[in-house]
Parts: sequence; structure tokens; C-alpha cells
Amino acid sequence: MNTEGYLNVVIVNFRTPELTVRCVKSLLALRIARASDMVVVENASPDDSYHNLRTNLPDGVRLVRASMNRGFGAGVNLGAVAGMRERILVLNPDTYFVDNSIEKALAVLDAAPDVAMVGLDLTYPDGVRQYSGRRFYSLLDIIGRRTPLGKLRSLERRVKRHMMIEAWIPGVPFDADWVMGTGFIVKRYVYEELGGMDERYFLYMEDVDLCARVWNSGYRIACVPGARLMHDHQRQSAGGPLSRAGRYHLQSLLRFRNKFHLPLSMPPSIEGVKR
Repeated sequence: MNTEGYLNVVIVNFRTPELTVRCVKSLLALRIARASDMVVVENASPDDSYHNLRTNLPDGVRLVRASMNRGFGAGVNLGAVAGMRERILVLNPDTYFVDNSIEKALAVLDAAPDVAMVGLDLTYPDGVRQYSGRRFYSLLDIIGRRTPLGKLRSLERRVKRHMMIEAWIPGVPFDADWVMGTGFIVKRYVYEELGGMDERYFLYMEDVDLCARVWNSGYRIACVPGARLMHDHQRQSAGGPLSRAGRYHLQSLLRFRNKFHLPLSMPPSIEGVKR
């Protein structure tokens, strides 16, 4: 399928102008989206990102300058309102495409009216999969992923289940509780119906929160093996809980816990996040 003229693309830049330009150029080179359907939100970077992007973004790409950095979710919302296409592709700047396999994700999104979001198959440059479809957290999953206790065999099994490692069968889409905000496609009417991302999260968990609200509204979320999106860097939140990124992540987890039910040890599921 020809995806040009079908997608709006939103990329939020914060101090990564070179990566953002590379991402945009990959979209244009593979004719995934038109320049006029792309929005780059410069999220008040404390460097020369805005001027760099003004100079180096391909002609036709819309550059929106945020007056202040209100977080990733706020940046995505700002970019989303600037488009009119029925599908919104949200990308991190440190991603890029190497083929047109995104068509597989769009086919899944369009095949079922109740599928509102699809996650892409995030892959590191060395070919290792990032496992971008996940189950909702329980407290034990958080302990397993954020502390040295995750090396215990019992918690290691839980973490593998949380990351849905066994669900990735070539060519077989599957339902995921949530998909990583690094690269996903959402139907615009659902995104607008839900009010976009919750801007009370400054960084991390805004994608999990959005997916929880998608499920609670009666829609489904799918992940599509083979719909490749290259991702250059591991998430900074993978650092220890005392790192700056780790603290942001834990703060966002607490906000999510206060908004939705977060089980202690029960198998994480859609039911685990209902109000």
C-alpha cells in the first residue's frame, strides 16, 4: 500500500537535531510520508536545536517551536493537532526506517475497527529486537526490572513474561497491553477522543497511560512483528533507580499507580489497570 498522504508524523526533538533530521530523511527516502504531513516539535532545547532544524530539515516539513519544555507527552499533543490525516505516526528522534515494512502495521490497524493502536517492531542497529510490546506492570515486575533482585530466577521469569518475549512469532500480530512510545501508530479519532497523552507525566509512562485508556475505552492494541523501526539507543530509564532518568521513571510509575490499579503480584493484564 502507498502510505504517502495517509499518515501524519510527529517527532519531538530535545537536543537531538541531527538524529531528527536523519529520521525525517528516512521517511522521505522510502516514501512513507510526505514532507507536508510531518511535524517536528522543538521542545525548548537549551542548545541550537531550533536553528539547526530550521537549516537542515527538508523543505515542507513543519517545525513547531514550543515555548517551554512541558514534557514528551505535551510535545506529541502539540504536534498531533497540527495534522489532519486519519493516522498519526509518533516517532522518537533516534529512530529511522530502512524499509517499507510499516505497511504491515498499517494493514493490521485498518483490518479491525476495534484496533486503535499498533506498535512497531523496534530493532537495534545490531539486529537485536527491543520487545516493544509489553504487559502492564505489577509491583514485582517493577522490582524485577529496576533492582538487582531481577537476577533471581523467579523474578527473571516474570520480567520475560512482562516483556512478552514469547509472543514475537514472525508474521503473527498479537495483542499487547501497551506499546512503547518510541514508535507507534494511532487512529486520530481515538487519540482525540481520549484527549491525547496525559501531560501530567513529564517523561516516561505517558505511553503506558495512553494504552491503558485505549483498552478501558473498548479498543485494542496490537504489536506487529516485522514492521521494523530501527532504534539507535537503549532507553535511559534502563539505568538504575537512583539515576536521573531512573528517578523520572519511578515518579511516573507512582503517578500511574495513583491513577490506575497497580497489582502487587497478580499476572499483569488489561484488568490490572481498570479504575
